[in-house]
Amino acid sequence: MKKALIIAVMSLMCGPAFGWGRAGHETIAKIAENNLSRRAKSKIEHYLGGHSIVYYAKWMDDYRNTPEYAFTSPWHVAPVDASLHYPENAPGRNGDAVFGLEQAVASLRNYKSLSDSAVAVNIKYVLHLVGDMHCPAHIKYASHNMKYDVLFEDVSHKPHKFYVHHVWDNEIINVSRIWSVSEWAAELDRCTRTEKKAISAGTPRDWLHDNAVRCEVQFDWARPDERLGQDFLNLAVPLVETQILYAGYRLAALLEELF
Repeated sequence: MKKALIIAVMSLMCGPAFGWGRAGHETIAKIAENNLSRRAKSKIEHYLGGHSIVYYAKWMDDYRNTPEYAFTSPWHVAPVDASLHYPENAPGRNGDAVFGLEQAVASLRNYKSLSDSAVAVNIKYVLHLVGDMHCPAHIKYASHNMKYDVLFEDVSHKPHKFYVHHVWDNEIINVSRIWSVSEWAAELDRCTRTEKKAISAGTPRDWLHDNAVRCEVQFDWARPDERLGQDFLNLAVPLVETQILYAGYRLAALLEELF
């Protein structure tokens, strides 16, 4: 029975359905939804065909490899220069998360002049890209190598080789959090109105700099070929949860401003 339980948990850990891609993005969207006014929520759901923003939080990952949306594939990372700011010469030829987000926001500022389908797709871009730019692994540091493997311990403390990006995207959440999206959002969303306003102040470029400063510790906590166990999780989980919380508040503020 114990062996079967471990196998079941491991199958969840290794499957593509969980992690920052689903649990992270949907929890961000749920926090944002909980902080939207009734008016903004109603307007947004009208364009999303009656669905909530949580329903489409992972949409960009699902469609990035389709012919129609392949051009968005490079948008999932947010670059920073040596000073941890969005580079002056950005975006590159193919764009990035900040480029995609700013383009979508600019379109939505005049959403009444767009077709319903155009409004919907730009909302989906905003939902996802705010989340991606808050993920430690999706901040592309000019001054750090981000392409290496680590040994990450599973629930039975057995180490497995993972690309470090995948650890931040998926494994930290898979090993440490088993709540539903709504439960996790409720546990995280406990800031005061003043705190929420301070967190969501500024522009997406300001948010990226704030994220890059806070998340740079990842390179001290997870070095190439290092074995990462509970000591690592004790540091990494609060960082991941802070990033998810901040992304939720900032997403809510941005959508509230637009709608």
